[in-house]
Amino acid sequence: MGKPTFSRMSGRAKVAVGVGGALSAALLVAACSSAGSSSTGAAAPASPTGAGASTPSSGGSAPGGTVITTGKSSAGTVLVDATGRAVYLWAKDAGDMSNCNGACAGAWPPVTTSGTATATGGAMASDIGTITRSDGTKQVTYDGHPLYYFSGDSGPGTATGQGSDGFGAKWWLVAPTGSDVTAGVTSFTAGGSAGAPAAPAAPAAPASTPASSSAGGSWS
Repeated sequence: MGKPTFSRMSGRAKVAVGVGGALSAALLVAACSSAGSSSTGAAAPASPTGAGASTPSSGGSAPGGTVITTGKSSAGTVLVDATGRAVYLWAKDAGDMSNCNGACAGAWPPVTTSGTATATGGAMASDIGTITRSDGTKQVTYDGHPLYYFSGDSGPGTATGQGSDGFGAKWWLVAPTGSDVTAGVTSFTAGGSAGAPAAPAAPAAPASTPASSSAGGSWS
């Protein structure tokens, strides 16, 4: 058997092979790195409940309650609603029951609420209540008196229904004590405790205060 023969590569060929192998390895590493970057760098789809998404408010459909507060008149403090409208009691009502229905309720609309009635200002929270009318609506009461508006009042601050005897009994403004106000009153000023505008915020201090020219004018 003859001796195995070995071919010898020239030095230049060895260099060429070495360079080619290194280049192939570098290209392989670059390709793997590029594939890894494309697979891990893709942005995940934004969650529909992320910070930028608008979600319905759970409290948006909750009904609001009527607020009874106070105003100032020539006869003293009287009850009003949060918009400044006068509220009245009717002398014909008794025992937490409204006797004003039909045409009477058209002229003297009951003060109703779709939520919990509350008190602010000089009105007493312990005196606020409700009754259920024949049509199922909740009418606000104060110290046991069903409360009403007067359709003849032009808006907040007017009390032209004071002392009227429409439908067979007197209509009176109501004091915070729950008693009727029998003095002559045609207008009043709504109190500022309910819905008063907030005090303007103080201007923000500048971020940086420039140095005084007199303090830094000379350098040694």
